[in-house]
Amino acid sequence: MLEALICPQTHAPLTYDAQNQELVSKAAHLAFPIRGGIPIMLVDEARKLD
Repeated sequence: MLEALICPQTHAPLTYDAQNQELVSKAAHLAFPIRGGIPIMLVDEARKLD
């Protein structure tokens, strides 16, 4: 399923961070949360990465 998801902001591929339960967009420096097994692909819900 991960192959079908892309960053909504940059359209770049995402990587899965199992420890934090997030999908990470290195291109946008954002981490999208996964809640109840469902990825929340909203930029407003994403955590900014340093």
